[in-house]
Amino acid sequence: QVQLVESGGGLVQAGGSLRLSCAASGRTFSSYSMGWFRQAPGKERELVTAISRSGGSTYYADSVKGRFTISRDNAENTVYLQMNSLKPEDTALYYCAARDGTMAVTREYDYWGQGTQVTVSS
Repeated sequence: QVQLVESGGGLVQAGGSLRLSCAASGRTFSSYSMGWFRQAPGKERELVTAISRSGGSTYYADSVKGRFTISRDNAENTVYLQMNSLKPEDTALYYCAARDGTMAVTREYDYWGQGTQVTVSS
């Protein structure tokens, strides 16, 4: 069992930056690949980015490539999402998720956080 708690969301102007954090507790953090998802009102939840257990492999949705960076600190049991050049269309509830095994680019994750709201004003 893994518990995930996101933080760092907020209101930011277009072009600004935010850094989200996801703290994990429970089983060995390094056993899990991690992902950040987002869900905007009226839309399906989508995978934004993912990172492998070691941090050596990453995936980014086309919509965030070059603007967002995922990283993890296995010693601190934390995964981060650095978001730069934010756009109004990035507005959503952002979720952290953990998958017991290899990195996936689907929604097949085992554990989910409660989410943190990111709002980008124009």
